[in-house]
Amino acid sequence: MSSKSKSSPTQDGGNSIATPTLRFPEFHGFEGWKATHLRKLARPVTERATAKDADSVLSLSGEYGLVLQSDYFGKKIAGDSTGRYLKIHRNDFVYNDRTTKASSFGTIKRLSKYPGGIVSPIYKCFCFHADENPVFWEWYFESGSHDPALGRLINEGARAGRFNISVTQFLSTEVWRPDKNEQKKIADCLDSVNALIAAQGRKVEALRAHKKGLIQQLFPQEGETQPRLRFPEFEGKRSWKKRKLSQIVEVSSGQVDPTESPYCDMPHIGGENIESDNVRLEPGKPALELGLISGKYLFDGGHVLYSKIRPALNKVALPDFEGICSAEIYPIRPTSGKLSRLFLAYLLLSNTFLKYATRHSDRSKIPKVNRKSLLAYETGIPSLREQERIADCLTSLDDLIAAETRKLDILNTHKKGLMQQLFPRLGEVDA
Repeated sequence: MSSKSKSSPTQDGGNSIATPTLRFPEFHGFEGWKATHLRKLARPVTERATAKDADSVLSLSGEYGLVLQSDYFGKKIAGDSTGRYLKIHRNDFVYNDRTTKASSFGTIKRLSKYPGGIVSPIYKCFCFHADENPVFWEWYFESGSHDPALGRLINEGARAGRFNISVTQFLSTEVWRPDKNEQKKIADCLDSVNALIAAQGRKVEALRAHKKGLIQQLFPQEGETQPRLRFPEFEGKRSWKKRKLSQIVEVSSGQVDPTESPYCDMPHIGGENIESDNVRLEPGKPALELGLISGKYLFDGGHVLYSKIRPALNKVALPDFEGICSAEIYPIRPTSGKLSRLFLAYLLLSNTFLKYATRHSDRSKIPKVNRKSLLAYETGIPSLREQERIADCLTSLDDLIAAETRKLDILNTHKKGLMQQLFPRLGEVDA
């Protein structure tokens, strides 16, 4: 590997060379990547939309790339005047110079899902020459390698998170360019990793959908006295006995002061710590570290946590530690040895309870379920043995989903690390 110095790219382009940390074996010993200006590799897109293009308006999403507004929002939001919109074709690029949480210097995406479309003139559009690999350049921008060059363009007139960079300014920036064979190798490699990630993501989503459908079958539907699916050992057994939650659970009421000991040192759980349609939760930070001052509920490993805000989000968690939670979360505890805590958690995740909670939430700007409505919910409850059988089944499925989600996280981390090594970083300029 070549030695590297802490110098920046040249201003005239083409005179400095950079070598990425990782190169494929067939390129070992090759000259490093040369610096050049984007304007030598790409040109602005200036074609205007016509009346017949009005139904192909595209929006730029940091997560999903360029997508049809009709697909992304369920409707066209551009209005009727699209005469000034730019017309782009497959493999053209669109740059939005507005800062986001995911990208400090804006979002750059390639049109890959559709043969063409039109975009707002606030975007900067460009396309690479035919001898360049657009997929490679998409990964180049995705890797963050171009961020330092964009950072040098930010002017004092930037406001409201937009940098006011013109397409001409954008194309005046420098990039590091390998030859077309190395471009293709890198693009193919990262596309393969992305395909693995997509396949793993589909597997996780399929498991989550299976769990959601299974919960619907394992709990009675509205107006029914027993579920549509029962384990063989319970088939033909008596119907589940109707109970109101007020008869079998209690909801914590007294609040504690998070500024006082020992509560200030306890982990705090808010709605953001609880994942939708799951019973697991992200660990919280101590109340003192978060600077919390308003009253909180105390909970322990015997409670189920239910987020009453926006019940449609379906947030339920099973803590295995003592802590405090937001006043917008109900700590719920079974009051009878005939009710399984695990079963209670999955009952609150069930489609029937979700419909009830949504229907009975306060009609305010932020829907929420009050304590009275929660405790008034009536449902069928089976024997403790059947409760435990249902809970064990769904817990096993949750464990599988968690394991497959960890694999997905590992693949995403691997891709991020691979990109950092396959592209030169600022300061990796050969001496």
